[in-house]
Amino acid sequence: MTQPHAHSPQHYGHGHDHAGIAPLLDLDAEVLHEALFAITNTLRAARDGQRTRRVLDLGAGTGTGTMALAERFPRADIYALDRSEQMLDLVRSKAFFRGIPERVHTVRADLDDVWPAFEPFDVAWASLSLHEVADPDRVFENILTALTPGGMLAVVEMDTRPFVLPDDLDLGTPGLEARIHAAVAPARAPMNLHPDWTDALVRAGFTDVARHRFDIATSPQALARFASGPTPGERASVLARYAHTSLLRLRDAARPGLNQEDRDTLDILLAADGPHSLLNRGDLTVNGTRSLWLARRP
Repeated sequence: MTQPHAHSPQHYGHGHDHAGIAPLLDLDAEVLHEALFAITNTLRAARDGQRTRRVLDLGAGTGTGTMALAERFPRADIYALDRSEQMLDLVRSKAFFRGIPERVHTVRADLDDVWPAFEPFDVAWASLSLHEVADPDRVFENILTALTPGGMLAVVEMDTRPFVLPDDLDLGTPGLEARIHAAVAPARAPMNLHPDWTDALVRAGFTDVARHRFDIATSPQALARFASGPTPGERASVLARYAHTSLLRLRDAARPGLNQEDRDTLDILLAADGPHSLLNRGDLTVNGTRSLWLARRP
């Protein structure tokens, strides 16, 4: 395993809260499996049969993208780069349990710092990480340099925070989640704000730049297509835990912008038990969009 030491990028807006964000990242992988499958398949199709031997995952987090890339490119070595040694430990554990530890290499480094010396990569992947770097233009130039001629960069961003609640909860005033997102936006706007990366990619020297959008609409029934083992109740439980974890992370930032009724309703939803607890609801879904930019080094 390769492990040059430095710092690394904030991933998924979590800052230094590595332990706190890890469960949400893993739930995100379970709930949004279909979207990740579609995104990585689009990347693989864009490679158009070209040999892919080395792949770089920039801001790997818990390794969701790393494992998906290892599956899509079964003959490639995957290099997972992140600041957090805790995250990289999770990546190594997942690689071990999937029986591919020899193919997954971890790199502790900072996208905004001097990069370790790499041999060229055929594919670079950056999911939910580039909107947080200090100098995107320089990072894109570094990625271009790190790719082989004809190599491809895939950038994935969350266009909006996913919605998980029905509009009418049979509790409080309808539309609570929209008000939560509006209340959180001033405090955590950088988490999801990102430009259209097209111009920056062109400035850096990439060609064949294209943006693809993927709609996300996940329900227990949708999860069944990718999780044949769990029962319907278990699939609903995955969505419930995802919704609970997501809104729990937003509660403190949202409270100052909510009225008392909305605060009370949110507390009831986030309770560990009770008829309205998110953990006991079966009417939850995940809805949102993600964007994928594909670009090629000439």
